[in-house]
Amino acid sequence: MADMGTFRQAVLAWAAGGSGTSAGELAARLPVRTAVLLEGPSDVAAVEALAARRGRDLEAEGVCVLPMGGAMNAGRFARLLGPPGLGLRLTGLCDEGERRYYARALQRAGATRAEFYVCAADLEDELIRALGVPGVADLIRAEGDLRALQTFLRQPAQQDRTPQQQFRRFLGTKKGRKIHYGRALVEALPPDRTPPPLDALLTALWEFRGASRPPVL
Repeated sequence: MADMGTFRQAVLAWAAGGSGTSAGELAARLPVRTAVLLEGPSDVAAVEALAARRGRDLEAEGVCVLPMGGAMNAGRFARLLGPPGLGLRLTGLCDEGERRYYARALQRAGATRAEFYVCAADLEDELIRALGVPGVADLIRAEGDLRALQTFLRQPAQQDRTPQQQFRRFLGTKKGRKIHYGRALVEALPPDRTPPPLDALLTALWEFRGASRPPVL
């Protein structure tokens, strides 16, 4: 039975150079209304964790959350899923350093109504700052990664970095760790400390879930 996960895989195969027939047929059958474009799977884990925590069923709302495999793929996904392709609403997160690139990519794809929410460095940085250094340290200890963190912090390259920078680097030192902590950081946050870009994204998805088109920029 087709579901949003099947549609996600069809889109990823299409973006990798395959046929878009399957993605188009699934989009009409499900139906899909909105594509949330994110850089990677750790961002997907965070968005899905927050949605679940708030009792949201994104699939039932017609929302597909997609990892693009890097910001440089934003233009390709916008062309496939936006006005030139499936005509879905587009939204998502982007990093401050890539804001202009996203704006150009979306404009070229004719997705001028797409609304993206900007993280200062990236979503991991936003989550680390929101939970705070002691909170992140407690979480890493609870997840059984304290010894790995201590070994990492002894490296000379880490000595001049702030604790926030050290945690951010640590999350990328092992395959799958960023994805795991994308979810775990969200689940550890007090409800009133959700990073503003992430909170705004989930709020916007709720606000235009039944609208004929997303908010104008």
